[in-house]
Amino acid sequence: MRLTLFLLFGLLFSIGCETPSPEPAASESITSAEAASANRIPDWANDAVFYQIFPERFRNGDLSNDPTRESLETPIDRVPESWEITPWTSDWYARAPWEEARGDDFYEDGVFDRRYGGDLQGVVDKLDYMRDLGINTIYFNPVFYARSLHKYDGNTFHHVDPHFGPDPAGDFALMATETSDPSTWQWTQADRLFLTLLEEAHSRNIRVIIDGVFNHTGRDFFAFDDLRRNQQDSPYTDWYIVNAWDDPATADVNEFNYEGWWGVETLPVFADNADGSDLHPAPKQYVFDATARWMDPNGDGNPEDGIDGWRLDVANEVPLQFWADWNDHVFSLNPDAYTVTEIWHDAAQFLADGGFSATMNYHGFAFPVKGFLIDGTSEPSTFASLLNERREEYPMEMQFVLQNLIDSHDTDRLASMIVNEARQPYENEESAERYGYDWGSRVSPRNTDNYLVRAPNEREWQIQKLVALFQMTYVGAPMIYYGTEAGMWGADDPDDRKPMVWDDLTYDPEARDPLGRSRPADPVAFNHHLFAFYKDVISLRQEHASLRRGDFEVLEADDDSNTLVYSRSLEGETHVIVLNRSDDTHTIRVPFSASGMPEVLFSTTDKGYQLEQDGEALLIEVPALSGLVLQ
Repeated sequence: MRLTLFLLFGLLFSIGCETPSPEPAASESITSAEAASANRIPDWANDAVFYQIFPERFRNGDLSNDPTRESLETPIDRVPESWEITPWTSDWYARAPWEEARGDDFYEDGVFDRRYGGDLQGVVDKLDYMRDLGINTIYFNPVFYARSLHKYDGNTFHHVDPHFGPDPAGDFALMATETSDPSTWQWTQADRLFLTLLEEAHSRNIRVIIDGVFNHTGRDFFAFDDLRRNQQDSPYTDWYIVNAWDDPATADVNEFNYEGWWGVETLPVFADNADGSDLHPAPKQYVFDATARWMDPNGDGNPEDGIDGWRLDVANEVPLQFWADWNDHVFSLNPDAYTVTEIWHDAAQFLADGGFSATMNYHGFAFPVKGFLIDGTSEPSTFASLLNERREEYPMEMQFVLQNLIDSHDTDRLASMIVNEARQPYENEESAERYGYDWGSRVSPRNTDNYLVRAPNEREWQIQKLVALFQMTYVGAPMIYYGTEAGMWGADDPDDRKPMVWDDLTYDPEARDPLGRSRPADPVAFNHHLFAFYKDVISLRQEHASLRRGDFEVLEADDDSNTLVYSRSLEGETHVIVLNRSDDTHTIRVPFSASGMPEVLFSTTDKGYQLEQDGEALLIEVPALSGLVLQ
């Protein structure tokens, strides 16, 4: 996750995406560590299609538990008393009176204090929607109690946020009686609703993984709250990095100073052990206890009632020894678990050393896809070479479970990436990749006045379908960010976190602009056509094992026509996928020795295509910006 800082009567923050970090140092080849990781790749992950849910913005299923003004992280004197829940269906860029009272800037004056009331009941209510879409694994952004909208400032790792459950007041009262000792921990109503969600999801053959943020906490975390109040007398003095204690002799000044993640005071950082090789033993034990709570809630040794794995935030900012021990702990609780890191560069050695199952595949998937299919600036031959090079950095078993995402809560949305394809020239190919994907100065009106916030046009939707086809037919486990399948668009944080567009709600058109620019009034509604497309392409993947577990081979990469042909093969079943990223129709010659004409299983467009046998080759006429799957 990247931290974006800006002034708002002091420091207000938002959690975004990439944490800048040095490229991994050269290391010895992956040997015994690689073998250990191979044993931590659950078979089910080969068939996974992930669906990422940002809980506060997915569905408000229970109006009685909505957040209150007092629940916000921002100092209460900064939020007008007129604050209220933002209507789910309002124009995203329209500002409420309480926001306008704060100032004139959309991004600095209120949007991060909005709450829409999304909760776990809303997720339960929409499990059948997800099953109908065809996904089989949910990834939740943090569900633990925190004051922010994103919940990466966790105030506990063993309780679901009370405002995600049916009885916030009762839950807070229970939580107030607890310590770090698990014997004092209660099951709140929000916790119990989460367990119900797990049961309901599992009954639909949907697995669930959750976000773990183990390098920092929020300020209301029980240990830090006690430390802040009791200073040197707190039993938690070793849990955090304290630079200075408050001097009681200076009543008008509070000298208490501690390390915050990226210097942000709302995110106090856990201390490491003496030599920096591990977390401090006390918070480490707490994390282990919380981990066990969610993986085996009733403690009977059977993990079926628990979560199915973890996504680990800013994993490279936690010592490797912690991860090695923590993964040992996780897989002792559930040998069929899945642990996936947030690493934005080559993560192969880190995964092996830490004992993880996989990583979010920004480096090996999202970056190259952005260059070729979205921006159209990378040639097919370069794209194919880069895919192979970066995929083969990982052990073979791991390649099939890498989490292949395009967009997330940390990036602009896929549709808006396409609307803004290659808006600015790059100095060279290297800078195009590094700065072409999720670079702050390019992906939001917060930082550039030429980022377009409009809805996609028909050409741009066609490119999104092409991207989705590749995502569902390439090596690795695809992940869809909530609403991508429903036609949502938006710039980087916070615009990528709009409330989900549902077909049973009527939305105001999006007519305002965050910078006051003129723009068309875009209707906002559930895109049934795009949803049907995603449903069909997911079904295609689920119906054919070769598209999930098969070998990958590039058959043709033609830079002149901007076309790519590749195959996926498994146990006698072969599928050939043809992608045309050009704005023109092209006839592609593909080696083909089978008798008879192949069957077209899938097409991204209803425009005509033609197949013709030519000796030991197949001539395929493919419409502009479209793709085919042949068998």
